Amino acid sequence: MASDAPSTDAGGVLRVALPVPLHRLFDYLPPPGPVPDVGCRVRVPFGRRELVGVVVEQGAPEPGGPGELKQAMAALDPAPLVSGELLASLRWLARYVHAPLGEVLATALPGTLRHGEPLPDVRPRGWQLTPAGLEGLASMREGRPKALAGALASGPLDEDGLAARLDGWRPAARTLEQRGLAVQVILDAPAAATTGAPGPAPNAEQQAAIDAITGAAGFAPFLLDGVTGSGKTEVYLHAIEACLARGRQALVLVPEIGLTPQLLARFRARLGIPVHVFHSGLSDGDRARTWAACHDRQARVVVGTRSAVFLPLPEPGLVVVDEEHDGSFKQLDGIRYHARDFALYRGKSMGVPVVLGSATPSLESLNNAQAGRYRHLRLHRRAGEARPPSVRVVDVRKRPLQAGLSPELLGEVERELDAGGQVLVFRNRRGYAPVLLCHDCGWSAACVRCSTEERGTPMTVHAAGRRLQCHHCGARRPAPSACPDCGGLGLQPQGAGTERIEEVLQERFPGRRVVRIDRGSTRQRDGLAQRLAEFGDGPGILVGTQMLAKGHDLPNLTLVAVVGIDEGLFSADFRAPEKLAQLLIQVAGRSGRAARPGRVLLQTHHPDHPLLATLLQGGYHAFAAQELGLREAAGFPPFAYLALLRAEARQLADCDGFLRAARAVLEEEAGEEPAVDLHGPLPAPMPRRAGYQRTQLLLSSPARPGLHALLGAALPRIRALPEARRVRWSLDVDPVDLY
Repeated sequence: MASDAPSTDAGGVLRVALPVPLHRLFDYLPPPGPVPDVGCRVRVPFGRRELVGVVVEQGAPEPGGPGELKQAMAALDPAPLVSGELLASLRWLARYVHAPLGEVLATALPGTLRHGEPLPDVRPRGWQLTPAGLEGLASMREGRPKALAGALASGPLDEDGLAARLDGWRPAARTLEQRGLAVQVILDAPAAATTGAPGPAPNAEQQAAIDAITGAAGFAPFLLDGVTGSGKTEVYLHAIEACLARGRQALVLVPEIGLTPQLLARFRARLGIPVHVFHSGLSDGDRARTWAACHDRQARVVVGTRSAVFLPLPEPGLVVVDEEHDGSFKQLDGIRYHARDFALYRGKSMGVPVVLGSATPSLESLNNAQAGRYRHLRLHRRAGEARPPSVRVVDVRKRPLQAGLSPELLGEVERELDAGGQVLVFRNRRGYAPVLLCHDCGWSAACVRCSTEERGTPMTVHAAGRRLQCHHCGARRPAPSACPDCGGLGLQPQGAGTERIEEVLQERFPGRRVVRIDRGSTRQRDGLAQRLAEFGDGPGILVGTQMLAKGHDLPNLTLVAVVGIDEGLFSADFRAPEKLAQLLIQVAGRSGRAARPGRVLLQTHHPDHPLLATLLQGGYHAFAAQELGLREAAGFPPFAYLALLRAEARQLADCDGFLRAARAVLEEEAGEEPAVDLHGPLPAPMPRRAGYQRTQLLLSSPARPGLHALLGAALPRIRALPEARRVRWSLDVDPVDLY
């Protein structure tokens, strides 16, 4: 980058990674004052803009670069912010996913740090009542704001203490703050650590797993493979206690924000120390404070979703990935990393144990355990007095259905409620109905932005038939009052989503609690925790999607009714059987987790399907063994390594033209004896979305090094293709969805 500034000797040049989609570093002269170290952020001029980047090297300018360099404007950190193991691991990740290092570093930093703000104050934050709050406490109406005010009446409390005392306290705190009754404060000293509550004595299998993890010296990958309710969290807690006793930090990754409140409450009660949280539902400021607390060694235990894998851990001791099979650990846009896989790499770099836990391990992890690359720890039985639930398949062929619910299922729900139990009706489709259909002429409501002439993409019916929404691009419109094609009034919602099932159950069981939990009902912060608190411990019905299938402990839930699994039994995606088997086992595992026995009803039009037969007769591991054999015969992961080149454009010809040119480059770089198979260009399984045509080129290789060698050689030429400027394209290494 040229400027009027004088050139400098090679030893004084900063090589800066900037958050731009360019696969190179940028040379700058040091800013005035001390020369920033590697790992420090600097503010630099970039064209007509100012950007914040990270110094990753010092020394010679890039070969072929300009003779005169611009000067960095300012150093933003007195000491390195991203350095050592974290910087080295992020460099590896950039090479692995073939992404610019500057964009990888930007992904790893919270928004405030990415934009150049200083590290925040990491003293514990709390809340206290104002004089007006103290005076008005007695006259407040009953509710969460008054409950929070009562907790603060004796003095300020830190946020961890509030979370332990009151579910959903944050909205109440904002309400009090808006009314001038409470304020957020910085506490001068951290809250004193308390002795955690003792946990149950581990059984023999749990103790063996605990001993193996705590006895590991250096990096050791473990697959903690335990049936639902077997006490995997108890194993995590013992391992974390041992980690803390050695003065080290522990990181726990969970797949969904909704899992953090329940897990946090259990961890805080048990460990007796502040447990930090890191996920996308927090404000940028809260995320930056957790990042800074980790960086400054104050955070000893952190629970977070996939982005927490980037947290600095100067004193690492343990990494746990709970529900390791879950697809939410894969980032599907931007830098397409897999948090589970990156956690394993960081664990190896830091020299600490990594525990992958699941009742339904991914086939990749099971294969690694069987090959001896992971140590396989099994928990075969449920903890305490809990027993596995009984499972029954309900054949609904030729049976009358009400919103997809059979008379047998409704009868079982009624019996369970009368016995004082709780019921989960599971339907993995939100909304009121999957499609709006004209009964007179057959017209159906399709998304104009996602449909093609050959294939329509239905819009989901919401709000009891009043609104249509596309779950792919987000487009919304009111439902028509008459058919746009024939003008008839026979518009009818077809099928059933969670909203319609909720409506039917409320009509069928008046006076009973019916609580729906899906993405639509839990949008607000702590929404899932609030809905579960609303559901309570007494008899009632939960209606939910896969949000409820992941790790939630509902001790009074005794019946799980699974509705609408047939769509997943027939799919072109080679991962579909694995996903369905995992989902069925996970949701069934919510039942009977305490003393009362649990039951599971699987409602289907295909009771003799081989997948259901295998799961019922042999369980998940019988299915996994069978599926691994099929994957090996077909040359699919984990016996092959994939990369997916995707292209999007308004015109299909532009997509195909780019991918054909890219394929020609790949074939030329591969030579006469290619180690990588190329498939495509082909239409994507969803060929149009949000107005863009979509095609893809799949690369497959039996060896990972060969795949990456070809990509490393071909990508610079692919980026330079003139066809690349006419499309939006991306590379996904190790794709989990061939969408």
